[in-house]
Amino acid sequence: MKSLWNESEAAQYPGELGQRVYTSRLLGRDASLVLHGGGNTSVKLREKNIFGEDEDILYVKGSGWDLETIEAAGFSPCRLNHLLKLAKLGELTDLQMANELKGCLTNSAAPMPSVEAILHAILPGKFVDHTHADALISITNTATGLSRVQEVFGDRVVVIPYVMPGFKLARLCAELFPKNAGPRTVGLVLMNHGLFTFGDSAKVAYELMIELVTLAESYLAKHKAWELPSPAMVPAPRAARTEIAALRKDISAAMGVPAILAVQGSATGHAFARRSDVGVISQQGPATPDHVIRTKRIPMLGRDVAAFRAAYEAYFAACAAKAGRKLTMLDPAPRVLLDPELGLCTIGRTAKEAAISADIYHHTIDIITRATALGGWRALPAEDIFDVEYWDLEQAKLSASGKPPVFAGEIALVTGAASGIGKACVESLLKRGAAVVGLDVNPAITKLHCRPDFHGIVCDLTQEAGVTAAIEEAVRKFGGLDMLVLNAGIFPPGASIADMKAELWHKVMTINLDANFLLLRECHALLKLAPNGGRVVVIGSKNVPAPGPGAAAYSASKAAVNQLVRVAALEWGKDRIRLNSLHPNMVFDTALWTPEILASRAKHYGLTVEEYKTNNVLKTAVSSRDVAELAAEMCGPLFAKTTASQVPVDGGNDRVI
Repeated sequence: MKSLWNESEAAQYPGELGQRVYTSRLLGRDASLVLHGGGNTSVKLREKNIFGEDEDILYVKGSGWDLETIEAAGFSPCRLNHLLKLAKLGELTDLQMANELKGCLTNSAAPMPSVEAILHAILPGKFVDHTHADALISITNTATGLSRVQEVFGDRVVVIPYVMPGFKLARLCAELFPKNAGPRTVGLVLMNHGLFTFGDSAKVAYELMIELVTLAESYLAKHKAWELPSPAMVPAPRAARTEIAALRKDISAAMGVPAILAVQGSATGHAFARRSDVGVISQQGPATPDHVIRTKRIPMLGRDVAAFRAAYEAYFAACAAKAGRKLTMLDPAPRVLLDPELGLCTIGRTAKEAAISADIYHHTIDIITRATALGGWRALPAEDIFDVEYWDLEQAKLSASGKPPVFAGEIALVTGAASGIGKACVESLLKRGAAVVGLDVNPAITKLHCRPDFHGIVCDLTQEAGVTAAIEEAVRKFGGLDMLVLNAGIFPPGASIADMKAELWHKVMTINLDANFLLLRECHALLKLAPNGGRVVVIGSKNVPAPGPGAAAYSASKAAVNQLVRVAALEWGKDRIRLNSLHPNMVFDTALWTPEILASRAKHYGLTVEEYKTNNVLKTAVSSRDVAELAAEMCGPLFAKTTASQVPVDGGNDRVI
């Protein structure tokens, strides 16, 4: 492992807190050290309090902050002397500890301090770094982990046996560290957990971390357990998209809410899922206790959700009985799935959760593989993992998480999503918590949003093979389909029936009608498997109830789609799928309305362009967002008992009225 320290970069972070921010970010850049909020860092400073007195303050990483992007505001200032007094207490529950940590803040607006704040306080050195380095965990999580750690580091670290994070761990370290530390001690190893280093400067603490992790990597390399085998090419999947959607539905039922099921498609995941010993090595537990919430205790092998649920319930009952506590069982649904055909799949309440679980489990695979090569992977006992999963602090965090967004765990597909109403629909659905797949012929769709809950696919809706491939890709990305917004279409220049060319007529029908028929047909089986029932919204047109001269092809195509939706509503009601239409008019911030078309239509009605834009009963402008917000609401609970409706979004049109 190489140090990323750069003098010119470091100079841009003035002061000791600035240096703390800089090296924290360096640690956060390396996923083999910390992942998604894991690890923590601190610095001890002396500041004047409100009385003008000098006071020792521990700035420790606050809850909710990620080392890779942390700022000064992400560090919680705690009164150091208060923390040192807490370390001397004989007993303190973790809930009491959390209350004390909150109470010793010098800034009430600061984030909640790390639960390891007391541990940071008792360690020497102005700067303290803590990581969950893959290389170290690969060594500690073996049958002979303790002796191997001592062999790697000698007297440069104090080794602490595993104790669950929290006050008990801090108290044990406060007792054992002074007894075992020597003049060469620069770090602390927590078995099955992680590594601490400390120094009088940010650079020293950081580079000691790099040095010690490098020693662990070299040890693994010496024992031929560092270089990982190159996985074979990912085999072509044979699972039908409906199989994946059905699996997602079963997992959602176990979770009690709609879930995202992401088929990762990684060669590493496939190779691990196909190992002959995967039934043994994958079923022991997570790499560190910090990962249990994201990955559950063990991954699900295969696709039998009922069997996994039964096993989880048995695990809960046994561990709860031993713990002697009355607890409410968390949802018995997996967060990681290993299947010889699908490879590695991850599950989450949101696409972000599923993505985090994927990152963590890919590292877990590497750790398990290295530990196995070193002499045998061994995770913590189930009871220790259970204690973290049902930790009082985790339960308090869950209860304080609040109500999830209305579409959390649900998946929407929007056509014509790169601009106009389609783009606005994507934003409205994302805002409500949905994972969204956007289809558009415009390549810009792939860069519309850079976030885990959006996936853009370039797709020509007039090509059946392309549509089928796009739907397959959408299902593998998020696991199924709950909502379909049919928005893509064209509005050609005005032409009378007598003057219209057949090519124009066929082009409009192909895009506005045939493509929507194809999408409805191909998505029906997926919508039927939606945990909360499928929903379809068609972006129609005012021209359905009130066609205009010169727009025969457009009006006829939109009317035909509307009729198609009415028939689908009759046929699909038994499948819990509801379909509704929106009929917008006067929406001029879309690609359909070029300046030329706008001028042409205004001239046709004898109006200026500005007059034409508000030529409705309410004399108001209608935006893409106005249409999109109603489209999203039609997918929500407000329209739960409505199907085959036709709702205008037109500011009031006298011909429709």
